[in-house]
Amino acid sequence: MIPRTLTTVLAALLTVAGLFLAPAISAQDRGPFDLLIQGGRVLDGTGNPWFQADIGVRDGRIVAIGRLQGARADRVVDARGLYVSPGFIDIHSHADDGNRRIGGATIRTNQVERKAAPNVVSQGVTTVVVNHDGRSPWPISDQRSLLETQGVGPNVMMMVGHGTVRRQVMGDDFQRPATPDEILQMRSLVRRALAEGAVGMSAGLEYVPGRWSTTDEVAELAEELVAYDAVYISHERSEGADPMWYWPSQDEPGPPTLQDAIMETIEIGRRSGARVVASHIKAKGAHYWGSSGSAIQLIQRARDEGVRIFADQYPYATSGSDGNTVLIPRWALTDPAGRPGSGAGSADENRRPPADVLRDNLADSETETMIRRDIAHEIRRRGGAERVMIMDYPDEDFIGKTLREVADLRGQSDMVQMAIDLQLEGDPDRRGGGRMRGFSMSEIDVEAYAAQPWVATASDGGIAVPSDGSVHPRFYGTFPRKIRQYALTAGALSVEAAIRSQTSLPARIMGLNDRGEIREGYWADLVVFDMETIADRATVFDPHQHAAGIHQVIVNGEFVVEGGEILYSLPGKVITSRRDGAPISEQ
Repeated sequence: MIPRTLTTVLAALLTVAGLFLAPAISAQDRGPFDLLIQGGRVLDGTGNPWFQADIGVRDGRIVAIGRLQGARADRVVDARGLYVSPGFIDIHSHADDGNRRIGGATIRTNQVERKAAPNVVSQGVTTVVVNHDGRSPWPISDQRSLLETQGVGPNVMMMVGHGTVRRQVMGDDFQRPATPDEILQMRSLVRRALAEGAVGMSAGLEYVPGRWSTTDEVAELAEELVAYDAVYISHERSEGADPMWYWPSQDEPGPPTLQDAIMETIEIGRRSGARVVASHIKAKGAHYWGSSGSAIQLIQRARDEGVRIFADQYPYATSGSDGNTVLIPRWALTDPAGRPGSGAGSADENRRPPADVLRDNLADSETETMIRRDIAHEIRRRGGAERVMIMDYPDEDFIGKTLREVADLRGQSDMVQMAIDLQLEGDPDRRGGGRMRGFSMSEIDVEAYAAQPWVATASDGGIAVPSDGSVHPRFYGTFPRKIRQYALTAGALSVEAAIRSQTSLPARIMGLNDRGEIREGYWADLVVFDMETIADRATVFDPHQHAAGIHQVIVNGEFVVEGGEILYSLPGKVITSRRDGAPISEQ
């Protein structure tokens, strides 16, 4: 037995030793520095516990980590009591893509309030990966040149869109598989985009025109990525029991499921040898909750077999399309003459209000049966009547209530009829009669995905300013929410794992070898935050709220947020492949 006095001495020695766990200052570099962050609790991005250290930055890079007492610097940040992590990397961002109009809600603009990306950097994001869901501007060289010329707040990495190259080759004749010759032409365009600076290929296989592609086509294009160490990121063909385009009354049964989509992404990775990502992974629809377990099993088994597959997620139980929930199918708002209901803001005076069109379609008993079947499907797909919330409606008593709650107020037991009544009695010119949001995912599935070490955090959001109106709260709160809600509150993963999921993990997925960690020689993309107060504040009713607890955000050694204030500075760089646009074989 060790004597008590010896135990006390050993404990004291271990305590003293703990003070020296942080690396000592480099013998080659003792300052002065451009920036010195003193006394912070460093979470280095690897998943390791924090250690206390000072960080010296010069010429945009981290040049020293350790006990830097007495070192001189042009600027000093006192980070005592705060945490310092690598800047967050958003690998699925819509800060720009092929659907974004230059000068609109995009980072490609001369409007500093947008190209500085205030809603993005205020979360601690220092790098965004853009051009997702198969959509990218064309050519990539033009996008790159514009971004480099105008300046940006965060760093930007560009994907090339599968849908974009498909349209370039097939034009409007895309509702079919591509021919072998067309695939060869697409491969050439992918190579061109990679040479111009793209870091990978994105796909939107649930969307037009990717919906009509085959696995063979996509796998052949993905083969082009390997030479450039580039990545394939896919909005897959389905995120639940069926794709978003599926209506029971219109489409053949047996559409692809989430599991089918995951297996396709695995197959593309296996055939091509490229890194592949199942993007914004989820289990959508009340009838599909719990299916995250099988999706996780499929991915883990493939990883065990050597397939380089990852996933990303946004930490919310409501999706982007949930924010545009219309429980009545679009086809039911098209009149027999083929003229669709006008919808809000229609400039076509000949178009009839959706409420009038629906009323006429319901007059036919066979059509009414089809409509009711599809409405029931949509209610279930959006999370059930208890999870479809009314956001905007002429009767203000309905706002903030769910479909079920409104039905109960009216004594209505038929949720399908309640959805019909909302259209007929609401705004006659608006599809659905008002604005609704579904909460189509279960927190159980969200937490299950968050816990996986191969799931990165991503926003699936873009650039937003308050004048844009309603946006998903993920535009402002994704990364702090992952820490607050899923690490600190729910305990789905540790804080260290949460930080890793938005720093070194996405860096490795994207092929970055000098970002995503706090390490000497790495670019100084850094976040200083308060663990006690960090939290998302954006809500579905009040989304334009910047996160709390973020004190400093630094991009390439320059502040974009200082003392919690957004500076609208533009230190970001356009990051091309780590091979700088040339195939590995040419290095």
